Amino acid sequence: RSIDGPAAFIQTNIVGTYALLEATRSYWSQLDPARKAAFRFHHISTDEVYGDLHGVDDLFTETTPYAPSSPYSASKAASDHLVRAWQRTYGLPVLLTNCSNNYGPYHFPEKLIPLVILNALDGKSLPVYGNGQQVRDWLYVEDHARALLKVVSEGKIGETYNIGGHNEQKNLHVVESICALLDELAPRQSGSYKEQISFVSDRPGHDLRYAIDASKIERDLGWKPSETFASGLRKTVLWYMDNLDWCRRVQDGSYQRERLGAL
Repeated sequence: RSIDGPAAFIQTNIVGTYALLEATRSYWSQLDPARKAAFRFHHISTDEVYGDLHGVDDLFTETTPYAPSSPYSASKAASDHLVRAWQRTYGLPVLLTNCSNNYGPYHFPEKLIPLVILNALDGKSLPVYGNGQQVRDWLYVEDHARALLKVVSEGKIGETYNIGGHNEQKNLHVVESICALLDELAPRQSGSYKEQISFVSDRPGHDLRYAIDASKIERDLGWKPSETFASGLRKTVLWYMDNLDWCRRVQDGSYQRERLGAL
Protein backbone atom coordinates (compact mmCIF):
# COMPACT_ATOMS: atom_id res chain seq x y z
CA ARG A 1 0.00 0.00 0.00
CA SER A 2 2.85 2.43 0.68
CA ILE A 3 4.05 1.85 -2.88
CA ASP A 4 0.73 2.21 -4.72
CA GLY A 5 -0.90 4.64 -2.29
CA PRO A 6 1.61 6.39 -0.01
CA ALA A 7 -0.91 9.07 0.99
CA ALA A 8 -2.47 6.65 3.50
CA PHE A 9 0.81 6.42 5.40
CA ILE A 10 1.37 10.17 5.29
CA GLN A 11 -2.01 10.45 7.01
CA THR A 12 -1.44 7.74 9.62
CA ASN A 13 2.27 8.09 10.41
CA ILE A 14 2.73 11.86 10.04
CA VAL A 15 -0.65 13.55 10.43
CA GLY A 16 -1.74 10.88 12.92
CA THR A 17 1.39 11.26 15.03
CA TYR A 18 0.96 15.04 15.00
CA ALA A 19 -2.63 14.67 16.22
CA LEU A 20 -1.53 12.34 19.04
CA LEU A 21 1.27 14.66 20.08
CA GLU A 22 -0.99 17.69 20.22
CA ALA A 23 -3.73 15.86 22.12
CA THR A 24 -1.15 14.54 24.56
CA ARG A 25 0.50 17.94 24.99
CA SER A 26 -2.86 19.51 25.81
CA TYR A 27 -3.66 16.82 28.37
CA TRP A 28 -0.15 16.81 29.88
CA SER A 29 -0.10 20.59 30.32
CA GLN A 30 -3.15 20.38 32.62
CA LEU A 31 -1.71 17.76 34.98
CA ASP A 32 -0.54 18.59 38.45
CA PRO A 33 3.26 18.38 38.98
CA ALA A 34 3.19 14.92 40.59
CA ARG A 35 1.26 13.39 37.71
CA LYS A 36 3.36 15.25 35.17
CA ALA A 37 6.49 13.68 36.65
CA ALA A 38 5.09 10.19 36.11
CA PHE A 39 3.81 10.84 32.57
CA ARG A 40 5.36 9.23 29.46
CA PHE A 41 4.71 9.47 25.70
CA HIS A 42 6.17 6.29 24.20
CA HIS A 43 6.56 6.34 20.43
CA ILE A 44 7.11 2.91 18.84
CA SER A 45 8.95 2.98 15.52
CA THR A 46 10.85 0.66 13.20
CA ASP A 47 14.39 -0.13 12.09
CA GLU A 48 13.34 0.71 8.53
CA VAL A 49 14.00 4.40 9.22
CA TYR A 50 17.74 3.67 9.02
CA GLY A 51 17.59 2.34 5.44
CA ASP A 52 19.64 -0.77 4.83
CA LEU A 53 23.04 -2.13 5.84
CA HIS A 54 25.69 -3.03 3.30
CA GLY A 55 28.41 -4.59 5.45
CA VAL A 56 27.83 -8.12 6.75
CA ASP A 57 28.80 -7.11 10.30
CA ASP A 58 27.22 -3.63 10.47
CA LEU A 59 24.40 -3.00 12.94
CA PHE A 60 21.87 -0.22 13.46
CA THR A 61 22.50 1.74 16.66
CA GLU A 62 20.51 4.56 18.23
CA THR A 63 22.84 7.07 16.52
CA THR A 64 22.72 5.57 13.01
CA PRO A 65 21.77 8.36 10.53
CA TYR A 66 18.27 8.11 9.09
CA ALA A 67 18.13 7.03 5.43
CA PRO A 68 14.63 5.66 4.69
CA SER A 69 14.18 3.90 1.34
CA SER A 70 10.41 3.79 0.83
CA PRO A 71 7.41 6.08 1.32
CA TYR A 72 6.42 3.98 4.34
CA SER A 73 9.81 4.18 6.08
CA ALA A 74 10.10 7.89 5.21
CA SER A 75 6.76 8.55 6.90
CA LYS A 76 7.90 6.61 9.96
CA ALA A 77 11.15 8.60 10.05
CA ALA A 78 9.14 11.83 9.88
CA SER A 79 7.01 10.70 12.83
CA ASP A 80 10.16 10.04 14.87
CA HIS A 81 11.40 13.56 14.14
CA LEU A 82 8.06 15.05 15.18
CA VAL A 83 8.19 13.26 18.52
CA ARG A 84 11.69 14.51 19.26
CA ALA A 85 10.69 18.04 18.22
CA TRP A 86 7.74 18.01 20.63
CA GLN A 87 10.13 17.20 23.46
CA ARG A 88 12.65 19.87 22.46
CA THR A 89 10.06 22.57 21.82
CA TYR A 90 7.38 21.84 24.40
CA GLY A 91 9.14 19.65 26.97
CA LEU A 92 6.82 16.69 26.35
CA PRO A 93 8.35 13.66 28.15
CA VAL A 94 8.93 11.26 25.26
CA LEU A 95 10.57 7.87 24.80
CA LEU A 96 11.29 6.24 21.43
CA THR A 97 11.93 2.65 20.45
CA ASN A 98 12.92 1.26 17.05
CA CYS A 99 12.30 -2.46 16.66
CA SER A 100 13.21 -5.14 14.15
CA ASN A 101 10.75 -7.46 12.35
CA ASN A 102 8.19 -8.91 14.75
CA TYR A 103 6.66 -12.37 14.37
CA GLY A 104 4.45 -14.66 16.42
CA PRO A 105 0.75 -15.27 17.16
CA TYR A 106 -1.94 -13.07 15.54
CA HIS A 107 0.39 -11.81 12.81
CA PHE A 108 -1.69 -10.63 9.83
CA PRO A 109 -1.59 -13.26 7.04
CA GLU A 110 -0.17 -10.82 4.47
CA LYS A 111 3.21 -10.98 6.22
CA LEU A 112 5.97 -13.44 5.31
CA ILE A 113 5.86 -15.99 8.14
CA PRO A 114 2.08 -16.48 8.45
CA LEU A 115 1.71 -16.29 4.66
CA VAL A 116 4.17 -19.13 4.18
CA ILE A 117 2.60 -21.28 6.92
CA LEU A 118 -0.94 -20.91 5.57
CA ASN A 119 -0.02 -21.22 1.89
CA ALA A 120 2.04 -24.32 2.62
CA LEU A 121 -0.81 -26.03 4.47
CA ASP A 122 -3.17 -25.16 1.60
CA GLY A 123 -0.80 -26.58 -1.03
CA LYS A 124 -0.23 -23.15 -2.58
CA SER A 125 2.92 -21.49 -3.87
CA LEU A 126 5.34 -20.02 -1.33
CA PRO A 127 6.45 -16.72 -2.93
CA VAL A 128 9.95 -15.42 -2.19
CA TYR A 129 10.95 -11.92 -3.34
CA GLY A 130 13.96 -11.74 -5.67
CA ASN A 131 16.62 -14.29 -4.72
CA GLY A 132 15.52 -14.48 -1.09
CA GLN A 133 18.85 -13.18 0.24
CA GLN A 134 17.37 -10.17 2.05
CA VAL A 135 18.31 -10.31 5.75
CA ARG A 136 16.01 -9.38 8.61
CA ASP A 137 16.51 -9.44 12.38
CA TRP A 138 13.49 -11.36 13.73
CA LEU A 139 12.00 -10.43 17.12
CA TYR A 140 9.40 -12.66 18.79
CA VAL A 141 6.38 -10.52 19.64
CA GLU A 142 6.30 -11.41 23.35
CA ASP A 143 9.97 -10.43 23.68
CA HIS A 144 9.08 -7.09 22.09
CA ALA A 145 6.16 -6.60 24.50
CA ARG A 146 8.47 -7.19 27.49
CA ALA A 147 10.92 -4.63 26.08
CA LEU A 148 8.19 -2.02 25.64
CA LEU A 149 7.11 -2.42 29.26
CA LYS A 150 10.72 -2.04 30.37
CA VAL A 151 11.17 1.16 28.38
CA VAL A 152 7.94 2.87 29.40
CA SER A 153 8.42 2.02 33.09
CA GLU A 154 12.21 2.33 33.48
CA GLY A 155 13.53 4.18 30.41
CA LYS A 156 15.12 7.62 30.61
CA ILE A 157 13.04 10.47 29.20
CA GLY A 158 14.27 11.63 25.81
CA GLU A 159 16.20 8.43 25.09
CA THR A 160 15.87 6.09 22.11
CA TYR A 161 16.22 2.33 22.55
CA ASN A 162 16.72 -0.11 19.69
CA ILE A 163 15.00 -3.47 20.22
CA GLY A 164 16.24 -6.47 18.23
CA GLY A 165 16.03 -10.22 18.52
CA HIS A 166 19.67 -11.12 17.68
CA ASN A 167 18.10 -13.39 15.06
CA GLU A 168 19.37 -12.38 11.62
CA GLN A 169 17.97 -14.64 8.94
CA LYS A 170 17.81 -14.54 5.15
CA ASN A 171 14.24 -14.57 3.85
CA LEU A 172 14.84 -17.79 1.94
CA HIS A 173 16.15 -19.47 5.09
CA VAL A 174 13.03 -18.36 6.98
CA VAL A 175 10.81 -19.96 4.35
CA GLU A 176 12.89 -23.15 4.28
CA SER A 177 12.82 -23.33 8.11
CA ILE A 178 9.02 -23.12 8.11
CA CYS A 179 8.90 -25.88 5.48
CA ALA A 180 11.16 -28.08 7.62
CA LEU A 181 8.93 -27.59 10.67
CA LEU A 182 5.81 -28.40 8.68
CA ASP A 183 7.51 -31.48 7.22
CA GLU A 184 7.85 -32.62 10.84
CA LEU A 185 4.52 -31.44 12.27
CA ALA A 186 2.12 -31.84 9.33
CA PRO A 187 3.89 -33.83 6.59
CA ARG A 188 2.57 -33.85 3.04
CA GLN A 189 1.48 -37.10 1.47
CA SER A 190 4.74 -37.07 -0.47
CA GLY A 191 7.75 -34.81 -0.75
CA SER A 192 8.63 -31.66 1.16
CA TYR A 193 6.88 -28.31 1.46
CA LYS A 194 10.07 -26.83 0.00
CA GLU A 195 8.81 -28.01 -3.40
CA GLN A 196 6.15 -25.26 -3.19
CA ILE A 197 8.74 -22.43 -3.03
CA SER A 198 8.66 -20.03 -5.98
CA PHE A 199 10.68 -16.88 -6.68
CA VAL A 200 8.85 -13.69 -7.69
CA SER A 201 9.98 -10.22 -8.79
CA ASP A 202 11.50 -8.17 -6.01
CA ARG A 203 9.46 -5.23 -4.72
CA PRO A 204 10.55 -1.62 -5.32
CA GLY A 205 12.88 -0.08 -2.74
CA HIS A 206 13.41 -3.43 -1.01
CA ASP A 207 16.22 -2.99 1.55
CA LEU A 208 18.82 -5.75 1.54
CA ARG A 209 19.69 -6.08 5.22
CA TYR A 210 18.43 -4.89 8.60
CA ALA A 211 20.12 -5.76 11.88
CA ILE A 212 19.87 -4.08 15.27
CA ASP A 213 22.45 -3.54 17.99
CA ALA A 214 20.29 -3.94 21.13
CA SER A 215 23.17 -3.55 23.57
CA LYS A 216 21.87 -0.23 24.97
CA ILE A 217 18.54 -1.62 26.20
CA GLU A 218 20.33 -4.71 27.51
CA ARG A 219 22.92 -2.64 29.35
CA ASP A 220 20.67 0.15 30.67
CA LEU A 221 17.40 -1.70 31.32
CA GLY A 222 18.42 -5.34 31.65
CA TRP A 223 16.28 -6.58 28.75
CA LYS A 224 17.27 -9.30 26.33
CA PRO A 225 15.21 -11.62 24.13
CA SER A 226 14.10 -14.93 25.62
CA GLU A 227 13.37 -16.68 22.34
CA THR A 228 15.85 -17.88 19.76
CA PHE A 229 14.64 -17.87 16.18
CA ALA A 230 14.25 -21.66 16.30
CA SER A 231 12.19 -21.68 19.50
CA GLY A 232 10.05 -18.69 18.49
CA LEU A 233 9.39 -20.04 15.00
CA ARG A 234 8.27 -23.43 16.35
CA LYS A 235 5.86 -21.69 18.75
CA THR A 236 4.56 -19.59 15.87
CA VAL A 237 3.98 -22.50 13.49
CA LEU A 238 2.20 -24.47 16.21
CA TRP A 239 0.00 -21.47 17.03
CA TYR A 240 -1.14 -21.08 13.43
CA MET A 241 -1.80 -24.78 13.09
CA ASP A 242 -3.97 -24.61 16.23
CA ASN A 243 -5.80 -21.44 15.16
CA LEU A 244 -6.74 -21.98 11.53
CA ASP A 245 -10.32 -20.86 12.25
CA TRP A 246 -9.03 -17.46 13.38
CA CYS A 247 -6.98 -17.21 10.20
CA ARG A 248 -9.99 -18.04 8.03
CA ARG A 249 -12.11 -15.40 9.76
CA VAL A 250 -9.41 -12.78 9.26
CA GLN A 251 -9.35 -13.62 5.55
CA ASP A 252 -13.12 -13.60 4.98
CA GLY A 253 -14.01 -11.21 2.18
CA SER A 254 -11.79 -9.83 -0.55
CA TYR A 255 -8.38 -10.39 1.05
CA GLN A 256 -6.67 -13.55 -0.23
CA ARG A 257 -3.14 -13.21 1.21
CA GLU A 258 -1.93 -11.03 -1.64
CA ARG A 259 0.76 -8.48 -0.83
CA LEU A 260 -1.35 -5.36 -0.29
CA GLY A 261 -0.43 -2.62 -2.73
CA ALA A 262 1.54 -4.83 -5.15
CA LEU A 263 -1.15 -4.77 -7.86
